[in-house]
Parts: sequence; C-alpha cells; structure tokens
Amino acid sequence: MKHQHSRRDFLTTTAAAAVAIAAPLVIPRSVLAQGDTPGANERIGVAGIGVGRQGGPVFTEAARHKATQAVCTCDVWLKRAQDMAKNTGAADAYQDYRKVLDRKDVDAIVTATPEHWRSLICINAALAGKHLYVEKPITLTINDGILIRKAIRKTNIVFQCGSMQRSYRENYLGCKMIQEGKLGRITEVIAANFETPWYNDLPAQPIPEGLDWDMWCGPTEPVPYHIDLFTPRANPGWLSFRPYSGGEMTGWGTHGFDQIQCALELDDTGPVEIIVEGGKLDPPTYDKPESLARGNKICSEPRLKYRFANGVTVHLGKEETSGGTTKFVEGNRGGAIFIGDKAKSEIFRSKVTTNPPELVTEYFEAHADLKLPSHVSNWIECIPERKRPIGDFESGHRTASICHLLNIARYLGRSLKWDPEKEIFIADNEANSWLIRPHRKGFELPEV
Repeated sequence: MKHQHSRRDFLTTTAAAAVAIAAPLVIPRSVLAQGDTPGANERIGVAGIGVGRQGGPVFTEAARHKATQAVCTCDVWLKRAQDMAKNTGAADAYQDYRKVLDRKDVDAIVTATPEHWRSLICINAALAGKHLYVEKPITLTINDGILIRKAIRKTNIVFQCGSMQRSYRENYLGCKMIQEGKLGRITEVIAANFETPWYNDLPAQPIPEGLDWDMWCGPTEPVPYHIDLFTPRANPGWLSFRPYSGGEMTGWGTHGFDQIQCALELDDTGPVEIIVEGGKLDPPTYDKPESLARGNKICSEPRLKYRFANGVTVHLGKEETSGGTTKFVEGNRGGAIFIGDKAKSEIFRSKVTTNPPELVTEYFEAHADLKLPSHVSNWIECIPERKRPIGDFESGHRTASICHLLNIARYLGRSLKWDPEKEIFIADNEANSWLIRPHRKGFELPEV
C-alpha cells in the first residue's frame, strides 16, 4: 500500500497535533462506517471480540473513552464475555462474532483473539464497514494480510495495529531521532533471536463450562482441549504452537521488528533476502505440559538475519569478537540496537540509550513538550475523519510479514529471496506454498 507522505512526515504531523488533540464528545453517525441517519448525540459504538488477557484491557480503555459507547462483547468463553460486558456497561455478550458484525450500532471493534482467528474476523469486519483495532501480530500468514488489505481498501475503514510502542513518547522520539539522521547512516541493526513455534499433542482435559471449544479451534482442525493450549502463555500455551501462532517470533518479534520498520522508515516494504546460518529446524512436539525452555532452545536455531534493498542488515543476534573473546550479542525483545556510522542507539519499552549518551539527552530535551495520545485514543480520534492512525494496517502487515518470512526460512533451513512489492518468494514454489494455510470447512475466508 503506497502512501503520499513518508513516515517521517506523518510522525512530525502527529507530534505537532498531539498536544492539542481532543476527541469530540458528540460524533454524527454520518461520518462513521454505517452511513445511517445522524442522531443528535451519537457516540462511536465499540465492541470487543476476544476479551481475554490482552483484549480485555484494550477494549476496556476503548469503552471508557469519552467519544465511545460500549455496545457488546464476544468471546468463545461466554462467562468472560459476560464479565467484560458488565465491567464496561455493554448491553450484550456473545460467543459468535458474526452476531457482533450484524449489529448496526457497532461502528468499531477491538479484537485480540488467538492469531489463527485474526484474518477471518478482520476481513469480515472490514467488509461490514467496522473500524478495527487489531492486536499484533495482525496475521497468521502473509496471504491473510494481503486479503485484509483488500477488504480495508474496499470499505476505507480506520485500522490500527496494536503496536502500542509507537505511541510511547520515548519510543516515538527514539525512532524520530534515527529518522532525522542523528546516528548517521544506519549500517546494521541487532534484534533479539526470537523463537519459531513448535507442535502440540497435549492430552484431552474436560472442557470448562461455557467454553465453545470447537469455535476456539475455528479455522484449524479440532484437537482436544487442554488448559496449556487454551492459555496464551502457560506450559507452554498456544503462543508457542503451530497452527495457532507464529511463536515468539510473532509474539515478541512484532514488537521489536515494528520499531525497526518505524525507525528505518520502511513501513511500506519489506526485506529482499532472508539469510539462514545453520541447518533446518526440527521442531519438537509437546505431548505433556512443559515450560517454554526446551522448545525455545530448539526453535531459536538456525540463526537468521535479513537484508533490505537499501543494504541495511538486521541480525537476530550477532557474534562479536573483542579482545580475543567472542560472544553472542542479542538485541532486546521489544526493540533493537541501531548502529550508525556516527553513533549507536538502543530502543526498548519507553527507554532509549545512545553512545555517546549526551545525544539522546539533548534530543529529548529539545522535545520536552511533546505529548502523545494513547494508542487506543489515537485510533478512536482518527475514526470521525478516517485519518491514518499511527500504527496503520500497512505497518502492522509488513512487520508481521517479516516474522512469517523468518519462520518459513527457519522451517525450510535455507536462505530465501523475497519480492516485497509482489509479496512472493522469487522462483521458489516450495517457499511460496507456505504463504497461505487452509481453513477448515465452515470457517473459510470470504471472497474480497
């Protein structure tokens, strides 16, 4: 998706407007997605789909914004949806997300389901004209992202990826400092060595009352219920298992890679090469509850790096030798280490450091008056005039795509050439077959 202005222009404009930003209390429905007859005191009707560990707090913030009205909640575990509805003043709670999409009083949706559900909900919600706040990673496959993009373009909804660090003042300024060339020309970046997912064969346990387990499985083939599959991070939780997630490569990786994409102003593109250093991954299968440790150790190999067309290489950890000693240097999970020809900087979760240290001190002092709305508020405040939010679809899609490319390369055990414009591997049918996953009958993706 091409944009008329650069990311730097967008960030500068956002910063200038952020201090004075104030969302209206009364918003005519005529400027929202539904196009119904405007009412006298219309607010943005918000719903939550998947209101658990991450979706609950995000939906709560959206529901309590002065420009919104909580309408309904939805979760495969009905009690969780009902509890969230009660806590936010929403009138109804559902287990089937399609009932949310059918409501004309729902203008915008916060969704934070497991990753295997993201594309189906996002595409159908976008086609229904609902504005979307989608937890990262926004896709399970690259093809999912391409289809979501088509649906967004068709209805022109406002889409915010839940890459919340973009709205953290320190992260924002850290990226802006790099964009303005304060480090000089960036030559390389060091990220964390994020883990690829492995497989699940956990034994069956009784399904909790009120949980629609078949709906949780959704587009994937049904498997027995187990608490350590149903829970996001447990022993080990669905975040570590294919086909529900991209592992910590997408779980944490979308935080770190997002900051790289932002700082390098590459939100509308991707790498041209994935480089594999080592043999093919042989992921384990967990057949009983077990910590992340063994799976993460196995699935952090082979070593990976990727290169952009501008020559910048991103290492998922890097061996460095100093004074005759070689050690493995790894970036942090929420950001990265940026190495320029003038200076060096590390960005991580509301913290930015530089070498020399006075560089960040002086830069932050020069921007002491900068204030930003929260990530959720930014999304809500963009809806009335359909403005582009700070973590728009394309940035979220391109970041998730990097995670998927790295996982594919690790599974295949070989380096790959990528065309970021066509979004296909170059002359590699085997690799291209990994860009899409089948959905089981009854949960197929719609035609866009």
